[in-house]
Amino acid sequence: MRTKTLEFPNTTVKNIHAWATVFFLGLFFIAPTSTLQAQQYLVKQRFHLTPTPPSPNYANTSHWCALPQIKDSSDAVPAGLTAPTSAADSLAHVFFIHPTTYTRKPKTNYLWNQDVNDASLNQVVDNSPMKYQASAFNAAGQIFAPRYRQAHYSVFLTSHLEDKKAALDTAYEDVKAAFYHYLQHWNVGKPFIIASHSQGTIHAARLIKECILNTPLQQQLIVAYLPGMPVPKDSLPGLPICETPQATGCFVSWSTYRRDFIPPYYPLALERSVCVNPISWQHNETPASKNEHRGAVLSNFNQVLPNICDAQVKGGVLWVSKPKFRGSWLYTNPNYHIGDINLYYIDIRNNACERVSAYRRLQP
Repeated sequence: MRTKTLEFPNTTVKNIHAWATVFFLGLFFIAPTSTLQAQQYLVKQRFHLTPTPPSPNYANTSHWCALPQIKDSSDAVPAGLTAPTSAADSLAHVFFIHPTTYTRKPKTNYLWNQDVNDASLNQVVDNSPMKYQASAFNAAGQIFAPRYRQAHYSVFLTSHLEDKKAALDTAYEDVKAAFYHYLQHWNVGKPFIIASHSQGTIHAARLIKECILNTPLQQQLIVAYLPGMPVPKDSLPGLPICETPQATGCFVSWSTYRRDFIPPYYPLALERSVCVNPISWQHNETPASKNEHRGAVLSNFNQVLPNICDAQVKGGVLWVSKPKFRGSWLYTNPNYHIGDINLYYIDIRNNACERVSAYRRLQP
């Protein structure tokens, strides 16, 4: 996929990520950084002058964040909800690509991409997006989530587009290699979901375009959940937008902001982006009320918070009235990027199961 169709220009991406303050990260899940300054750290050395970490070996289970045969953070289930299906009972798989967590000043010589053998960085991934995002899909199917040499947060800040491209390409090649390893060793014709967030969505959309569309694999794709980055309407030709809660063989995306806020960079990318309502799962501007909201899962993983969010598509963005929960008064930023999945955790969980069931009913 042409990378430019999935990303904001550097100056606008800086706004997207920098506005999501560290405190807000703490409200939604364990913060991957301890200071706002760390969120905005910029690698100054050029990509070609720095070493690249070794490629993952996906035959090594330690190079996966989540696999059905190992106990991992994606298996977590909020209190009171049904545990994930067993391997024998699973009707589908989920291939999940995590967002950017490599944001601090690097402690090694690997500046532009994460070393997948770095235990401390892996722990951030496991404790944050794997537990608080990937787990939203574990009722729908078994989760496969690769560790990959994710691009450092600096790719969204640098003015050197060739460095940005090189780091993102390095990350994507790992995602692609992991996907093909998954297909060869574990898929065995099973229908699957692609799910992602933020940087993960950049890679997921490219993976779908390059490796799934117009191949036999497209018939196995139940749905793609691609929130947290603008996905233009024409960027995945041959894959329709999901128009209803039970539609399959399609994709959804959204980027969340406080109601009545239009980001200044809207005309640059979001204006052309797909936005599907993650409460009603309709691709229109009909609002969904808080009474329809099934539940958010925030810093207290075992506390489901229903009826705290509404949702309305407005052009290419998703509007939400400011949700009220403990500590929410401290957050005044209109950008809810970090909560794209957490705010609608139960809605996503239920919908993924609904689409798997719909897909199975359509099979001969």
